[in-house]
Amino acid sequence: MFHPKGPSFVELLQQGLSSVERGYDLLAPKFEYTPFRTPEALVKASLELAGPPGSVESGLDVCCGTGAAMRYLRPLCRRRVVGLDMSQGMLDEARRLLADAPGEAAFEFVRGDALDMPWREEFDLVTSFGAFGHILEEDEPRLVEGIHRVLRPGGRFLFITGDEPSRLSPGYWVARAFNAAMRVRNALWRPPFVMYYLTFLLPRARALLEAQGFSVEARRDTLPEPYARYGLSVVIATRR
Repeated sequence: MFHPKGPSFVELLQQGLSSVERGYDLLAPKFEYTPFRTPEALVKASLELAGPPGSVESGLDVCCGTGAAMRYLRPLCRRRVVGLDMSQGMLDEARRLLADAPGEAAFEFVRGDALDMPWREEFDLVTSFGAFGHILEEDEPRLVEGIHRVLRPGGRFLFITGDEPSRLSPGYWVARAFNAAMRVRNALWRPPFVMYYLTFLLPRARALLEAQGFSVEARRDTLPEPYARYGLSVVIATRR
């Protein structure tokens, strides 16, 4: 499951007993060697739907981590690519890893909260990969509202999500067991570490986005195997 250069069990335990911000600061130097990073094939296939090179003026990756999506956003954008993350460690690692990224758009690395983004109608494309588990369900409407606010009219929000798995599948119960363990951990230990599975799934995500004024398209036919069989979709939500 883990790469030899990845974090040890003790390091993961330290992360899990920290806040989200501090945990990812600790994990950042080894994050690329963990299974928590969104696979390159998923990011690449998703952003191929965003258009040809140079078709976007400005892009934003929310909870950018070590910059996986920013690498593919840069050739799409003519002016700027912004990465937002609460972990300075992850931003520092993204800056290092993207030093050779192709494209001419200027990179900006901003430490901040996805639920309190400082921009208004500045971006044509917003992306987010692998981050929704860090957003509590009660905060999802606030996230969607913020993304709507930072997009220009006609701008798009692109991300990957899926349908809720069958309750007959082992994966469903493993995810539920993990979520239950995290709730117990957060009830007993401070600071909390927000990380849950089966969040922002398609039916709820679509409803929240449409209520905020997005039109929503879910593409199930664009992801490579083996991911296509997992019920995942690339969602493109366009601000009306």
